[in-house]
Amino acid sequence: MSVLDDIVAGVRDDLAGRQAALPEAELRAIVADAPPPRDPMPAFRAPGLSVIAEVKRRSPSKGDLADIPDPAALARSYAAGGADAISVLTEQRRFGGSLDDLRAVRAAVETPVLRKDFIVSTYQLLEARAAGADLVLLIVAALDDETLARLHVEARELGLTVLVEVHDEPEIARALAIGAELVGVNARNLKTLEVDPGTFARLVGGLPDDVVKVAESGISGPTDAARHAAEGADVVLVGEALVRDGDPTAAVAAMRGVGART
Repeated sequence: MSVLDDIVAGVRDDLAGRQAALPEAELRAIVADAPPPRDPMPAFRAPGLSVIAEVKRRSPSKGDLADIPDPAALARSYAAGGADAISVLTEQRRFGGSLDDLRAVRAAVETPVLRKDFIVSTYQLLEARAAGADLVLLIVAALDDETLARLHVEARELGLTVLVEVHDEPEIARALAIGAELVGVNARNLKTLEVDPGTFARLVGGLPDDVVKVAESGISGPTDAARHAAEGADVVLVGEALVRDGDPTAAVAAMRGVGART
């Protein structure tokens, strides 16, 4: 079993418990009363490099990354630095996150918020909307074609922007086949957790011009951000480097300041 398979198995177990505690019909009623989601795409398409700043407590590859007693305060720091979206890890077993973290961030900022998790079911999309998410992540490697296409449609019907994550050429083809408009190229192999810094540069040419391109993983600071911008990234998604930085506001601002696009 790969690392990804193991994570998804745990996600499904935890999901079953939440579904038993809150029936889907009740969750849909909450969603029906939720305010409309924010649209991050205009900012992502604007000139300059956008930053998705991540609230991330731990990771399977690095273990504990940062003590984050107040995710709302961290989110406000990111927003002050000009983050165009804030990603919140909500997977608990491997990343130490929760939907409570997402709710706290949503209450603290007006910035679009991404639920970063291993989404495998409609219920999780509803949870995301109910908690205030504006975007969700769909990982191509974790889903079969039918489920990927169905969840993409359902997320869009809920008003959610979908970040579709790929790791290689076949996954790009699958992402484009469902009409993905926001594609993240993850340099981390989720089956082995190894990072290949050349992944984005190698794969970006396979993405059409009208697709917003996001570079993910292995971005340690402005130098890496500038390199990805030069390679064609519209957005960088950064977690570890920001949660470990003593001044996350300045760190976000520094990354946004590199690689102006035309």
